[in-house]
Amino acid sequence: MADPVRIGIVGAGTIVQVAHLPVLKRLQGATVVGICDNDEQKARALANRYEIPTVSDDLEELLGQTPIDVLVICTPNHLHEAHLITGLNAGTHVLVEKPLALSPTSAERVMAVAGRSDRIVMVSVNHRYRPDVQTVRSFIQSGELGDIDSIRASWHVARPSRAQLGWRQQRARSGGGAMIDLGVTMLDLCLWLVDYPKPVRVSAALSMAGRDHPVEQSGDAFIVCENGPSIFVDVTWRHIGKGERFGVGLRGAKGTAGINPLNVWKEMHGVAHDVSPTGSGSRENFFVSSFRAQWAHFLAAVRGEAVAPSLDEQLTVLRLVDAIYRSHNDGRDIVP
Repeated sequence: MADPVRIGIVGAGTIVQVAHLPVLKRLQGATVVGICDNDEQKARALANRYEIPTVSDDLEELLGQTPIDVLVICTPNHLHEAHLITGLNAGTHVLVEKPLALSPTSAERVMAVAGRSDRIVMVSVNHRYRPDVQTVRSFIQSGELGDIDSIRASWHVARPSRAQLGWRQQRARSGGGAMIDLGVTMLDLCLWLVDYPKPVRVSAALSMAGRDHPVEQSGDAFIVCENGPSIFVDVTWRHIGKGERFGVGLRGAKGTAGINPLNVWKEMHGVAHDVSPTGSGSRENFFVSSFRAQWAHFLAAVRGEAVAPSLDEQLTVLRLVDAIYRSHNDGRDIVP
């Protein structure tokens, strides 16, 4: 049996606590050997809970204290570039929470370093691994829905869920507000479902929701793709309603599909039929199962048994986000 992959984590925030550590604790073939955060007390509390042997408040110190095969980066956006390059220079593979970097230029610098190494760099795009997303993509790839003409995606979360994430409200550390936080996920998901067509035009409107907010609290973007679908993305941190809303809807020449809830309709002999897959499904919720499946894919890529997604896709997303902000600021369509 191969030795377990040794994992180090930088950042001890919410996504580490509710997703990465609970999944890694139960994942065979991997062991968390170290955790780092500038709040060492918080990192130590997690280390005690998950029996992580090494704790530090400095990434380079952590990398020097214990052998690490994989570095997981879960820090504020403006630190992704520096932490990625530090990890690559130390010889680790890297899984980084989205976005890849703070800007397209920052991402290009990271990709240049990654290209000179033999290490795997993968952005955490866990929503691709949701069972309902995988099902819809299989219908698209099989051609059962025909050419996809339109994709509409939305993610609405309530203000209390963002109140504790102060750095996301600081443009210098986050790169933006709801659009770079939630919108990056939805843009990646929409483009990935249809194999990343080339975006050719972007139009956007963002809402600052008052002078007290230095970044947008809500935003809408419309993207036209070359020889592909049009994409509409609607995100907000100011949802008022029962629970958060997350969903994607697709319209094709031969049918339609939806994610959360999962539904698939096809035209047969001129009549619409519900062909949504049914079954008991997994007891594991989609959030947890998406991280578990993503980790399985990433570790397979590290072992040379699978191919990691191209970083060019995430560069495309960051260029789209940049075009979205420029469209809003200039009040016109932008060619990304």
